[in-house]
Amino acid sequence: MKEVPMNELAAAQGRLPDPNARIPRQISYIIGNEGCERFSFYGMRNILTVFLVSSLLMYLPEGDRSRAAKDVFHTFVIGVYFFPLLGGWLADRFFGKYNTIFWLSLVYCAGHACLAVFEDNRAGFYTGLALIAFGSGGIKPCVSAFVGDQFDQSNKHRAKVVFDAFYWIINFGSFFASLLMPIFLRSYGASVAFGIPGALMFIATVILWAGRKQYVMVPPAPPNPHSFLNVSRTAIAAGTPGRVLAIIGVVAAVGAFLLIPKFGFVIAACLALVAVIGFGGAGVWMQLDGARGKHPDDAINGVRAVLRVLVLFALVTPFWSLFDQKASTWVLQADAMTKPTWFQSSQMQALNPLLVMILIPFNNLVLYPALGRLGFEVTALRRMTAGIAFSGLSWIAVGVMQVVLDGGTPFTITWQVLPYALLTFGEVLVSATGLEFAYSQAPPAMKGVLMAFWSLSVTIGNLWVLVVNAGVQNAAVIEFIKSSGFGLTAFQMFFFAAFAFAAALAFGLVARTYPVADHYRSA
Repeated sequence: MKEVPMNELAAAQGRLPDPNARIPRQISYIIGNEGCERFSFYGMRNILTVFLVSSLLMYLPEGDRSRAAKDVFHTFVIGVYFFPLLGGWLADRFFGKYNTIFWLSLVYCAGHACLAVFEDNRAGFYTGLALIAFGSGGIKPCVSAFVGDQFDQSNKHRAKVVFDAFYWIINFGSFFASLLMPIFLRSYGASVAFGIPGALMFIATVILWAGRKQYVMVPPAPPNPHSFLNVSRTAIAAGTPGRVLAIIGVVAAVGAFLLIPKFGFVIAACLALVAVIGFGGAGVWMQLDGARGKHPDDAINGVRAVLRVLVLFALVTPFWSLFDQKASTWVLQADAMTKPTWFQSSQMQALNPLLVMILIPFNNLVLYPALGRLGFEVTALRRMTAGIAFSGLSWIAVGVMQVVLDGGTPFTITWQVLPYALLTFGEVLVSATGLEFAYSQAPPAMKGVLMAFWSLSVTIGNLWVLVVNAGVQNAAVIEFIKSSGFGLTAFQMFFFAAFAFAAALAFGLVARTYPVADHYRSA
């Protein structure tokens, strides 16, 4: 094990990259671990909606099962991408990234075991989903940041290649999981279909453990009087406007919990979190200079950098509200399409990771160099702006298809290839880019937490889905949708497309003035 002292992390980053630097050998263990872990996650996730509708929610009236399944699915995804906040904090402050990943991986394995054992027991099955959300979510920011820790200033130019390979192996595991698990569910039942992903998660944990003596281990940061939260508290206390905004955030958060009877605890809790982060962050930004003299300039500048990144992350949330519905709304749409008897609707999701594995090398080897020769610099923020817009185009496509289906005209599931291609191109531009971008913008002591905020953007994206699903149950909203001439599902599809286009425009405008930072550690 190679431990990097904190004083070295804080050293000036003046060393030039070595063009002959090789990718660190220990990366192969992390990549292998990630491939197996992603198979386990997507293997259970991609059959979850189908299993809920056809088995666990059979006690509900038939017309209510699809909506209930979407609520369970997106609530689970919210949990998966909420717990990175906890995992990143534990890694950065107490246990370090490797230990946090290893121990939460065991929790993750226990969750898979619950799914396989309690296929007919709702309480046991939901406990398994909760454990997977905790384990998977907790390790999520740590694994991405752990990859970045293996690089320094001398080989950081290799990091983009590895982050792309990291994302490629995620989709390699997802492809086979999406293709095979629906077959196992239909042919062998839920215990086998959920048990196989559990076995893969155990293998992932063993692979991680096997490389423990080769990793670069960045120790957790010691208690810091100039941490992000301490600087933020000082800024809030520095003046009335900031305090007022912080109080408004707290009041709005308390008010969100009053919505529990109407929207449920998960939606209320997430809205409360959004209120605290949004109003509190605005208050800190307004009064950050008031913390000077009590905290060093580099700490204050670090807080300002994090807040800038959080604005970008907030504008990415609409993308995730569109992307994650391919495993719920799009699967339910596919059920109404014609297809071979041997083909399951959920298997269509295998197209997404397959396209990712094609598009990542195509973009890096063909598209980006070609655009560069034309004089167009393909920056990370430009890629992400375009990616959000492409997700909107994909939902225009599925919306048009839904209108045709609502009109009673059946057609083949093959048409879903078009929206999958558009959405996947957007995913490569947003998600693969965002992983490396989030790491590079994070100050050394905030790597895990800032990666957790990147994951939190997925939570908020799925929150918008639940809010919209709850909102369309209102009688006035239903009447408005009927007056539009569209069916409920088609209307929601066009609504989400417009949501993405608005977010892409806002993201592009903010990105034009964003000061890109470089926070890779020194060699």
